[in-house]
Amino acid sequence: MIFKAVSDGRPYPDHGHVSPRDWAEVPPRQVRLDELVTTKTTLDLEALLAEDSTFFGDLFPHVVQWQDTLYLEDGLHRAVRTALHQRTILHARVLVIDG
Repeated sequence: MIFKAVSDGRPYPDHGHVSPRDWAEVPPRQVRLDELVTTKTTLDLEALLAEDSTFFGDLFPHVVQWQDTLYLEDGLHRAVRTALHQRTILHARVLVIDG
């Protein structure tokens, strides 16, 4: 299994990080793929195969840590691409929410 679990939706409260500038304040760190719970059940194949998929966005996936669980909020295509390259770790911005 690539991820810890596949989920549909965000179970955590709104965190207010919506713009790239908001997320840029969160430093990236290494995260194991098998510790992530996705917040989307579908993957846009065009995003996965696009060579410039990060051209207009953040280079790092966005992860929210809530109640000791890591939720992959944005960057599912990057995480799957990492797995396809047989890597188990990716660098992501991890926002910790107390709750």
